[in-house]
Formats: sequence, C-alpha cells, structure tokens
Amino acid sequence: MSNGAVASTPRYQDQLYHELLLPPEAQAVRAEVRAFADARVAPRAHAIAHEPESVESFPRDVFSHMGAQGLFRIPFDTSLGGRGLAFPSCATAVTIEELAYHSSSIAAVYDVHCILAGHALRRGSAFIHGKYLAPLIAGTAIGSFATTEPDASTDLSQRALQTRAERTADGYRVTGHKRWISNAPVADFAVVLCNSDEGMVTLVIELNQKGVRVGKPDLKLGNQGQLTADVYLDGVEVPDCNRIDEPGRGLHVALSTLTFGRIGIAASGVGMAQAVFDEAVTHLKRRKAFGRSLAQFQHWQFKMADYATRIEVARTLYTKAAIRLDSGIAFPEPEAAMAKSYCTELAVDIARDGIQVFGGYGFMRELSHDSSTYKVEQIYRDAKISEIYEGTNEIQRMIIARSIFGREMIDDPKI
Repeated sequence: MSNGAVASTPRYQDQLYHELLLPPEAQAVRAEVRAFADARVAPRAHAIAHEPESVESFPRDVFSHMGAQGLFRIPFDTSLGGRGLAFPSCATAVTIEELAYHSSSIAAVYDVHCILAGHALRRGSAFIHGKYLAPLIAGTAIGSFATTEPDASTDLSQRALQTRAERTADGYRVTGHKRWISNAPVADFAVVLCNSDEGMVTLVIELNQKGVRVGKPDLKLGNQGQLTADVYLDGVEVPDCNRIDEPGRGLHVALSTLTFGRIGIAASGVGMAQAVFDEAVTHLKRRKAFGRSLAQFQHWQFKMADYATRIEVARTLYTKAAIRLDSGIAFPEPEAAMAKSYCTELAVDIARDGIQVFGGYGFMRELSHDSSTYKVEQIYRDAKISEIYEGTNEIQRMIIARSIFGREMIDDPKI
C-alpha cells in the first residue's frame, strides 16, 4: 500500500526463510540488488505498472541505473566484461527475484536483456561478443530475443517455424514475422531463430537495418513496463558473422537459453509472491473487523501459513535449478520445469488471495478519496503472464513427465 496509506511494508523473508543453499557470493548479490531496487525501482514501480505501453514510457532511467550499477555484468565471465562469479546463474536468479519484488516489468526487461539475448550472444563468436554482447553488458545497447511467431510459440519445430533464412553468397536473407518480442520497440538488435535449408539457425539482426519493421507496442493486461511488439522481416540481409553457433544448432541455442530463462521467470514469481505476502500480512495485522484484527481469524492464519510454506519450497526449487545450471548441466531438468511452473502458479494464487485480503481496497488502481494505491492490484495483473511465457506451464509438466516416463513415451504420438 502507498500514497497516503502505509509508508513502508516489513519484509518477512529474512524472518521465515533460512538460507542453506545459496552460495555466499550470490547472497551478497541479493543484498546489493535489494538495496538498489529499494532505492531505484520502488519509487518508479507504480508508474511503470500503470502507464500505457509506449516507447516513451519505457523505464530508461531504471535501465540506465541498472547498467551503471553493473547489474548487467552479473551473469557473465570477466573475459566478456562480466563479474566472473563462480555461481552466475544463482546470482542472476536472485537479482531477478529482488527486482520483481518491486516490479515484474523491470525483472522481465532484465531477464530478456541479460538471460535471453545475453546468454544466446555468449555462445557467439569473438566478433559477436565485441559488437553486441559488450554494449549489452555495459547497458549502452538493449537486446531482445525473437523465437515466437503468430503460429509458432510453444511449438518451435521446423514444421511450425515460418521465418526463413535463405542462403546468400556471404550470409542469409531473412523473411518472416515474429510476435510478442520483448524489448523490441526499444531494442538495438534481436537474436532471431530462423528456419533454413541447413536446419535452424540463430542470427543477430539489427532492428534499424533495411527490411526490418518493428510494430507499435502491444497493450497488455499487465507487465506494462515490459514492451512487446511484432517484428516484420522482409528480405533482411544478415552476414555470416552474425550467426550464433553452427547451422542446424539454432534450436539448441534457443532451448538452452529458454531453460535459463525459465529459472529467471521462476525467481520472478517468487519475488512477486513475497511482495504480496508481505503486503497481506501487514494488512491483516492492522485491519480490524468485528472488534478483532484480521490476523486473529484462523482462516487467514492457515492461509498465510500455507503460503509461507509454498514460498519456501518455491525459492528452494529455483535455487536448486540454478545451482545445477552453474555446475555445468545445460538442461537442469526436471528442476527448471518444476521451478517455473510451481513458482509462477504460486504468484498467481497468492495475488488472487492478496486482493481478497484487502477486499475493496485491493480492487482499486487508485482510491480517489486520498489517491492511495494498493500493490496487490498491480501484481494481480502482472503475475498471469508468468504462467504463459518462456514455455507455458503445461509444457513444463510435459518436461517433468519425460523425467518420469521417458521421452519416448511422452513424445511418441502413437502411444
């Protein structure tokens, strides 16, 4: 609650959650990013969550502050201009959780910029590192990642993907249509998954070059500070040096990147869940009904006890997936799929109940009487997309089922 209501909300994470898994360097990053988010993200969070999507409304100030703080360096090795952490995935995940505590949009911008675009670029050549990854890490360029199309999102197979990269003498000519491309309206370049006669290829395409058109920002239910738009590619000339990895390896690049991204989305879900939990507990203690604090009613005692337990499980799940990724396991399943589905469903569930805790106040974007606002409304709108993007939760269950029954049984349509 803010703007004339409760000035600050106590945090219950440190009181209830006892860290036994996260490496010390990642714990230090959490403390750093929390201080940064409290100072730089929290004051802007309400406006970011409520301003209609436009290029002008993109939170460039917060993006620039993240660059100046060195937050974009967290996932990367020193050889690339990063911090060279021993557990970069863990540190990146807690960064996203702490950003999402105040703003899911800012966490999503960071995820797409660093994990999706950045992680894919990391697999590129020295040329790609210098031209695209270095400015991304410095925060002087904005990255995006383009796999989804109007008729290809969950299914990224060659039969579904329509964007084509035709071979030329010195590279590729790309034609296609990508949809819901995060950061695209403000990005300098996109990492684009394409179909080709060589198999799938991943190409870096500058968004201001001839043949590229970026549509207007989509108007969404939530996450309004994370801009998405269609990207139209009409005979775009892309040199060989802008290809990441070998021809035919494009899908592998995309899927390994999305696996890391799912850990980030899981962490974002925990950040949102923790924020609702803190807001709800604070309100339950202060609000009275029938002469008693709402916290004295057993219904809410049990409800919040269950959510405290679920947040504990969720944070442990994404941490375990990140530790496995840092150990060199490119596809840390089933933990990554479990974390993504469990953490995001938790965020949606607690956001819905958070509205109920606040009653009519929780339904308000702004109360005209005193201009007070209520954070649970913002998170209720923001949380839903986390169950959908970077692999729907139904797909995550299929991945988990493969670990149980085997890929052959799950993927064979004849069984």
